[in-house]
Amino acid sequence: MERTRAEVPPELGGERADRIAAVLANISRSRARQLVDEGKARFDGERVAARRRIEAGAVVEIEVPVSAAVLQPEDVPFSVVHEDEHLAVLDKPAGIVVHPGAGARRGTLAAGILQRWPQVRGVGEEDRWGIVHRLDRDTSGLLVVALLPEAFEELRRAAAHHEMERVYRTLVHGSFQAATGKIEAAMSRHPRRRGRMRIDPGGRPARTGYRVSAFWEEPELTLLEVRLETGRTHQIRVHLASIGHPVVSDATYGRRDGIAGRQFLHAARLAFRHPVTGAPIEAASPLAGDLRSVLASLGDPATGNIDAVE
Repeated sequence: MERTRAEVPPELGGERADRIAAVLANISRSRARQLVDEGKARFDGERVAARRRIEAGAVVEIEVPVSAAVLQPEDVPFSVVHEDEHLAVLDKPAGIVVHPGAGARRGTLAAGILQRWPQVRGVGEEDRWGIVHRLDRDTSGLLVVALLPEAFEELRRAAAHHEMERVYRTLVHGSFQAATGKIEAAMSRHPRRRGRMRIDPGGRPARTGYRVSAFWEEPELTLLEVRLETGRTHQIRVHLASIGHPVVSDATYGRRDGIAGRQFLHAARLAFRHPVTGAPIEAASPLAGDLRSVLASLGDPATGNIDAVE
């Protein structure tokens, strides 16, 4: 464990806690945010939120795990849907963590990416080289990886400006009166439950659109096509749970219902402009086999089509 203890200098006074921790400990902003969230970076002895503004003169104590050092390449399973010299679109199996974090240092998708494309080291953020956006461990499907710095910056910009279409398929509890809808509810990290998110009017804006694909009467379940208009952590799961339609088998925001072996969520479609050539890139991933087996066990839906993705 490496420890840093310092006062916040005048030039950093009023900055966010995660930025101050990053500068003083000489680590990446993402790592600093993680340490602040875990309580390993404290300000005047107190645990604070990463977005909290800190005044000059506050005493900062930061503990950086030595094991967090260098990401090593590993043989990790995933499929490649699209690849060129600038980027790749991957199809991630469920059960694989995208990048190292608390409790997951080995066997990550980031290590598998480094094994296949060693040149990605140095592109983007440390320990998650090239990764533009992430999927939860138990979510399967598509995500894009930048292989060159210029591609990374442009893809991150496109994602931030909602120029990247991300479509998911999910099975949720309950029925819907309207065939389409949109959830607009700001989100933030839960102040007491580590690793969880919550609806918070003072949090970051979040928007999720959905369309009903199919409905079963017994048990009462609905298959949705969901479009992310923003990309907050756990956004789909939190938003759907907040309107009374938790994702099937999501024990964190719903319940252990025994219907599926993991949360029923799959990133099915990804579309964006190529960051260098401007050409349209469209990728699709069929519903993962374990999730398709769940739908087969339910029989024919009362309404709708399980194969339709618009």
